[in-house]
Amino acid sequence: MNIQIFGTSKSFDTKKAQRYFKERGIRFQMIDLKEKGMSRGEFDSVARAVGGWKNLVDPNAKDKQTLALLDALVDWQKEDKLFENQQLLRQPIVRNGRQATAGYRPEVWAGWE
Repeated sequence: MNIQIFGTSKSFDTKKAQRYFKERGIRFQMIDLKEKGMSRGEFDSVARAVGGWKNLVDPNAKDKQTLALLDALVDWQKEDKLFENQQLLRQPIVRNGRQATAGYRPEVWAGWE
C-alpha cells in the first residue's frame, strides 16, 4: 500500500485522515497543496478515480471569487482552471495507486487495508 494524502495543514479533514492512518500503523506520504500541488498526471489520475473532476471541487472553498469564475467557464475550461487553482479541491485527497478519494472517507479506506 502506497498512501498519499494531499491537503493543507489547516484542513481539519486532512488532519483527521492523517490520524486515521497513523492509528492503524499505515505509512503515508503527506503532500501539502500549498507548498507543492499535484502534477497534471496525478490530478488526471485522481479525477478518473473519483468519477471526474467535478467530484474534486469543494463547494465550501474559501476562494469564492475563483469558485464563481469556475462556474462561469465553459466545461472544457473548468478542469484546467481547477488544476491551476488547487485551493478549490476538496480535502483531503487520499490516493492509493489508482484508487483515490476526495474528502474524509474512512469507509473507503478501510477496504484498502
